[in-house]
Amino acid sequence: MLHSSWIVSKQAHPKNRLFCFPYAGGGASIYRLWSQTLPPEVVEVCPIYLPGRETRIREEPFYSLDALIPPLVQALNPYLHEPFQIFGHSMGALIGFELTRQLRRQQLPTPTHLFVSGHRAPQIPRPGSQTWQKPDPEFIESLKTLGGTPDAVLQNAELMQLLLPTLRADFALNETYQYQPEPPLKILMTVFGGSEDKEVDPTKLQEWQKQTHYPITKKIFPGGHFYLHTHQPLLTQAIASHYI
Repeated sequence: MLHSSWIVSKQAHPKNRLFCFPYAGGGASIYRLWSQTLPPEVVEVCPIYLPGRETRIREEPFYSLDALIPPLVQALNPYLHEPFQIFGHSMGALIGFELTRQLRRQQLPTPTHLFVSGHRAPQIPRPGSQTWQKPDPEFIESLKTLGGTPDAVLQNAELMQLLLPTLRADFALNETYQYQPEPPLKILMTVFGGSEDKEVDPTKLQEWQKQTHYPITKKIFPGGHFYLHTHQPLLTQAIASHYI
């Protein structure tokens, strides 16, 4: 079993590894049930443990992709010798995309498939809002509007004080991202979205096509930005179909 603070892989030589990246404020635990629906004899689900949460709660989170990607590449390098794929939702989609481009720059193995979910195509500029810089009350109100943080957490002042630094860092990572044009990837890409997502217009997800030479597969599920929780079986079934 390979193990680091970033990832746990229980299979020495899996047929495939699926690296999974969380949304802002999320952690590896959001993918804890995926191994029950994705066949382990075909793919090992490997959630990525980012600093500042769960088992790494005492570590400083990253505030920018430029800072995150180099140590992430170093951490994943021992796991790149078997075929692997990448899934990321929202912030995680952006991390997965830029990780893939960095692997290509360094002439390291790249994923055979990139699954991006709940995020606009990277070349589309974000709206000008800088949520991560808002005072605590306004920042927490933004979290309520987005809908990804349970009310029980939002109403727990002590817990929120513990989580706020990581949440702010994640929002900063997403909101300060500056896209740099590069040639399209030569990688299969599937784009997922929620039909009622108010953060990411599902009708514009086709713009991801500009990031790969191959025709993208696009799948829209019922639900809002966090459809991956409300319709998790549908999502994992769609991913599993690519391993058949």
